[in-house]
Amino acid sequence: MIYDLQKAPMLKRISAYLLDVILLLIVITGAAFGLSAMLGYDAYVEKLENIYADYEAEYGIDFDISQEEFAALSGEEQKLYEDVNRLMNENEEAIEAYNMSVNLALVIASVSILVGYLLLEFIVPIILKNGQTVGKKVFGIALMRQDGVRITNLMLFVRTVLGKCTVETMVPAYIMIMIIFGSLGMTGTVILVGMAVLQIALITTSKTNSAIHDMMAATVAVDIHSQMIFESAEELLAYKNKLHAENAAKDSYIP
Repeated sequence: MIYDLQKAPMLKRISAYLLDVILLLIVITGAAFGLSAMLGYDAYVEKLENIYADYEAEYGIDFDISQEEFAALSGEEQKLYEDVNRLMNENEEAIEAYNMSVNLALVIASVSILVGYLLLEFIVPIILKNGQTVGKKVFGIALMRQDGVRITNLMLFVRTVLGKCTVETMVPAYIMIMIIFGSLGMTGTVILVGMAVLQIALITTSKTNSAIHDMMAATVAVDIHSQMIFESAEELLAYKNKLHAENAAKDSYIP
């Protein structure tokens, strides 16, 4: 049972979220650039682009044409494109450069996102206390357990890594990638829409207005200036007993 819940106003939550997203994107971008330089991602991309450029110069074609432009070509020109594509697919250097570019892109994106969340949504809240990110600190929002007790680092980890990073960010990102490459199609779109609808439904209809990550960690966002947050379940129980005793004393008083 949630005791004396002072939920954070939705406008403040949205404002804090937008500030945190901006900071998160900055950290993710910086981490991505650093990892890209460390892993030599640009070298593989440049190598692949050079191979494409060599084939284009040798056969007088342009790989950057749309499907409509390809359909407008003559049968002989289309056959030339198909033959060159077959040669590209048989080029071991091109295959290696392509595979490394794709794999490194996925690794860099995954690690960068994880680093961003760990830094801004886990380490910073541990330092600021009460699960506060920079955005929550600025707008006076805190996190607590749904029973009114201060959250633990384990709950914060579940909320950040499993909830926000994995379920709400990485899963949709990978589904979108699979849709782009034709692996899921309509099924992927339905999953994404379903996740979005579920998120909105939880935030708007649940008693605590909690998102998926809060549901997973059993946390709730509250107004830190008006919400009592207890150090332990025992402290909460003692406070409830005190109030109960005071109310009982008032009820039994006869003037």
